[in-house]
Amino acid sequence: MDYGDDERVRNRRMLAFGAGAVLLIAAGVGVWAYVHRKPAPEPVITPVTETAPQTGAQSTDPVVEHPVASEPAAAPLPALPESDAPLTAELQRVFGAPVVSTWLVPDQVVRRFVATVDNLPRNVPLEKRRPLQAPSAAFIVDRTDGADGTQRITLSARNSARYDAAVAVLEKVDPQALAALYRHYYPLLQQAYEDLGYPERYFNDRMVAVIDDLLRAPEIGEPIPLVQPKVLYQFEDPKLEQLSSGQKLMLRMGPAHAARVKARLRELRTLIATPARK
Repeated sequence: MDYGDDERVRNRRMLAFGAGAVLLIAAGVGVWAYVHRKPAPEPVITPVTETAPQTGAQSTDPVVEHPVASEPAAAPLPALPESDAPLTAELQRVFGAPVVSTWLVPDQVVRRFVATVDNLPRNVPLEKRRPLQAPSAAFIVDRTDGADGTQRITLSARNSARYDAAVAVLEKVDPQALAALYRHYYPLLQQAYEDLGYPERYFNDRMVAVIDDLLRAPEIGEPIPLVQPKVLYQFEDPKLEQLSSGQKLMLRMGPAHAARVKARLRELRTLIATPARK
């Protein structure tokens, strides 16, 4: 978690796009939200290889855990390169035109969303492909001087105000409408996911895994210590610094906002995930 001191640094994490475009965070997921970070080189996106090797005869068909039910379409979906305008119009219908014009990065909307969602469970920079504009408010830390002359730096509770608008929008959005939009545009999301280098993987499975990762974010009530090795801040606790980008975002927005976002994420999950078999 790196942040600039005197300059506004960018946060990227979709929390506000939720399931159809995931959290105006961050659908997401979250919708969710982005922290100020110092611009970093775009990460190389490599396929995930955590599945166990198969033995015996292997099928070329991907294993789908959470199939998406198709939505009846009044009109054919646009081609992925031509999808920005119609998808933006749909997002305006769901979130409202002022919200979309303020937050949305209006080009390559589907590809930006899919790339950001795919990277949320990783500890990687998220700047280059963010689907949302960075908040304008600066990152805030609290500094206190100890008796031994050392300075203690903590994540300021005042940072939560940077997420007030995004969390409020997320809570006002109808989860059913968001899930319906997600299902309608799912073929384009799947196409963009395969184009990332996952021809045998299913994007909705990744989406559910991302929501689960965000829901596992630790809940810390007391001020979180930071360190500043150079210009940028990091969590002092190595375990926190090694968290996924999505979980770090949940910590930065503060426990109250994180609880509200998690509640909406649970609702979205029930609408896009296949119930576990009994």
